[in-house]
Amino acid sequence: MSYTIDRVIEHAEFDDVDNRTRAALANHGFGVLTEIDVKATMKKKIDVDMEPYRILGACNPNMAHQAIGMEPNIGAMLPCNVILRQVEGGVQVSAVDPVASMQAIDNDALKSVAGQVREMLAEVIAEI
Repeated sequence: MSYTIDRVIEHAEFDDVDNRTRAALANHGFGVLTEIDVKATMKKKIDVDMEPYRILGACNPNMAHQAIGMEPNIGAMLPCNVILRQVEGGVQVSAVDPVASMQAIDNDALKSVAGQVREMLAEVIAEI
């Protein structure tokens, strides 16, 4: 099983895909809680140059509330990360697959919520 939901946006500018990703997330009830500019961090911390790479920590409050109600420690696995990275020919967008990331938790109700979030994230990726 893959652990991400992926799509390459061909011949696209990184910042344009970032804007499109944020809009698609918002359209599906997600907010961006955190943002990590991996390229800038690697340059600053270890003086390494790399292609643009950004991690967006996305959260759908309703789904997170349900999950926390079922498994109070689930916050260790939140938010749902979405990455954008420059690749040859375009920008790849990848979202974590919540079903894959929750496999270690023995809770069928939580697995159902994870399935719903996976569908929502797949719609986000398709919409970009």
